Amino acid sequence: MKIAVCVKHVPDVLSERRLEDGRLVRGEDDVLNELDENAIEAAVQIIEEQGSGEVVAFTMGPEDAAEALQRALQMGADRAVHISDERLSGADVFVTAQVLATAILAQEEAGPFDLVITGMASLDGMTSMLPAALSYYLGRPYVGLAREMEVQSDSVICEREADGYRGRYRLPLPAVVSVTDQLNDPRYPNFKAMAAARKKPLEEMDLEELAEAAEDAQIHGTAVSEVLAQLENRKESPQVQNAISADERQQGEVVRAIEGGAKKLAEFIKEASK
Repeated sequence: MKIAVCVKHVPDVLSERRLEDGRLVRGEDDVLNELDENAIEAAVQIIEEQGSGEVVAFTMGPEDAAEALQRALQMGADRAVHISDERLSGADVFVTAQVLATAILAQEEAGPFDLVITGMASLDGMTSMLPAALSYYLGRPYVGLAREMEVQSDSVICEREADGYRGRYRLPLPAVVSVTDQLNDPRYPNFKAMAAARKKPLEEMDLEELAEAAEDAQIHGTAVSEVLAQLENRKESPQVQNAISADERQQGEVVRAIEGGAKKLAEFIKEASK
C-alpha cells in the first residue's frame, strides 16, 4: 500500500506571533503543523498493520518548510517531496492544491497512492479547504474530519461527527481523507528515529522541475501551466488586505444566582442588544 501525506510548516502556536504589512511573519519559530501529526501517525500505523508499503510526505513552502518534512520522516514517513518556488509565496488554497496534486500524481508512475491523508486544518489559516480542493484536482472521492478509519483491501471506512450527527462512510480506493486529532495519539520520535530520518530521501523541486516531472509521468488535467498562469495574474487569488492583532480577552464577571444573577444577566443582554 502507498500513502501520501500532505503537511505544512506553520508558526508555532506557543510562539509570539507577529504581523507585518497585514501578513503573519513566518520563518522564526515555525514547526510541523500539529494537526498534521495525526495524519502522519495514521499513515504509519496503516503501513505497520499491513506489514509493507510506503508513506510519502509532501509539502509546498519556502526553503525552511523542509523542517516539517524532516519531522514527518522522524515520525515514520519513508521519503518526502518538497515543492519550493518564490512564485508560490502567498498562493491561495486552489493553487496550493493544484501544486500538491501535481506532485502526488508525478510520483505515481509505479501505481497510484491508495490513500492521500491530511490533517483537519492548518493552525495558521484554519480554513480546512485544502483536503476537498485536493480531492477535486486528483479526481478522487473524499471524506473529511474522520475520527475513525479502517482500511480494507479496496476501500476505506471512515467515521466522522459533525453538526451533532455521526456518520460512517465507505470510499473506494484510491481516496482522500482528512483526519481529526481524535483519531490517534501521534508518536514522539526517539533518537534512533531521528538519526534514521537524516538518511531518508527528501526530494526538492521548483515549478519548472515539477512541470518536467509531470510531463514525464504524462499527467493531464492538473497542469503546472495553469498554476503558472494564475501566479502571473495575482488578481485571481485572494490577497490579505489588512490584519490587526485582536485585543486581549478581558476577565469576565462572575455573578452568583443568589446575588441577583438572573436580573443582571437580563440587563446585560438588553444592553448588548442595543
